[in-house]
Amino acid sequence: MPPATDPPSPAGTATRAGPRPLALHLATQGLLMMSWPIGLSGWNSASPSSRPPSAGSSPGSDADAATPEPAPLAALLAEVRAAGIDPRAFAEAVDREARDRLGGFLDGVERYRQHAHHRADRDPPPVWRRGATVLRDFADTAGDADRCARARAGPPVLLVPSLINRGYILNLSRQRAFAPYLAWRGLRPMLVDWGAPGPEERGFTLTDYVVRRLEPALDAVRARTGRTPVVLGYCMGGLLALALAQRRTADLAGLVLLATPWDFHADRAAAQGRLATALAPWIDPVLEVHETLPVDLLQAAFATIDPPSIGRKFRGFARLPAKGAAARHFVAMEDWLNDGVPLAGAVARETLRGWYGANTTARGQWCIAGQPVRPESVTLPALVVVPQRDRIVPSGSARALAAALPAAEVREPPLGHVGMITGRRAVAQVHDPLVRWVLRTARAKA
Repeated sequence: MPPATDPPSPAGTATRAGPRPLALHLATQGLLMMSWPIGLSGWNSASPSSRPPSAGSSPGSDADAATPEPAPLAALLAEVRAAGIDPRAFAEAVDREARDRLGGFLDGVERYRQHAHHRADRDPPPVWRRGATVLRDFADTAGDADRCARARAGPPVLLVPSLINRGYILNLSRQRAFAPYLAWRGLRPMLVDWGAPGPEERGFTLTDYVVRRLEPALDAVRARTGRTPVVLGYCMGGLLALALAQRRTADLAGLVLLATPWDFHADRAAAQGRLATALAPWIDPVLEVHETLPVDLLQAAFATIDPPSIGRKFRGFARLPAKGAAARHFVAMEDWLNDGVPLAGAVARETLRGWYGANTTARGQWCIAGQPVRPESVTLPALVVVPQRDRIVPSGSARALAAALPAAEVREPPLGHVGMITGRRAVAQVHDPLVRWVLRTARAKA
């Protein structure tokens, strides 16, 4: 396998700007942690409702109803009294716990911002470039000379990541390196690295990204390897890979979709619905000023998906040994999450209003170059991986795409959206089955 350790971190520390947007996270966690102590603060006051029942009265009597508690607090107060707990002592304990949790969150943020670990530049140099987009060939990351030669001769895989996150999630660290692992196993992974939108890409639509970037990248892979590749899309990249597969079926050996959404209304209470709701009022006003949708606005929207989880993860990080592997992995993941790229204006409208808001994908209304993208027309062998614990792409959304593909094999590992790429169990549950599927599909195509 590839080497198991990262190179030493650079000497000294550098203060990070994240987690982004920092002010929002600080405010949100402060409000979350202090809302209960504030709500219970009346229990320490002289109001009749905050005092235990006086002699001769009972809960619910006129004396206790003088200044009624809100219903949830009243119910809680009744439970506290029924358990024989002094309400004032309970309120003080809640206050201490909230302060401890907020302090743990702040400690975790500060430790993250000052941590010495920084990702080494491990990405292979570009072998093709078009505007801000480059193509990286990972064959020479396979290990020794024999393994690199085997990877160069192996079935090519065109890796298509999301437009809003950096592609190096597929090569995060030596321990969690999806693309190099594929090379080590004898495939030839070639990564589309979108980069941040440059002068040309700022005016792009999704059609432009497919027709003017993905299709030429596919041609470059075919020319460089002399073989027909499998195209693999991750998350939002899976939809672009699907569109490519429909347009260039004869030039591909197969299609792999990892955590790829399709029916954005499959679970309206899930992440997609909340994200669309959070961003909808801001898209046009922001794009009147900017050509692209800024990273911090996107990060703020994603933060609305599960605000308490942000506090939990930083409190957990604060308890980790600073020099341990778990802490380094946490820092690497957070650095990647905070290193997003802005969305071109037209792409922001097409995805957030079209995909998330109007569900144009599942309704057959999403078009590339004027043609609806219809998975039922893609007859290529397909592998669809649907993580069961995905909070970004609900399983129902991804299963809808698998059901529409005529020749899809489906796997549902008990992993999360990012865990399927970088988690400790990802190799056994996702990467190895994927390698076997690609090798089998390439042999059938030959």
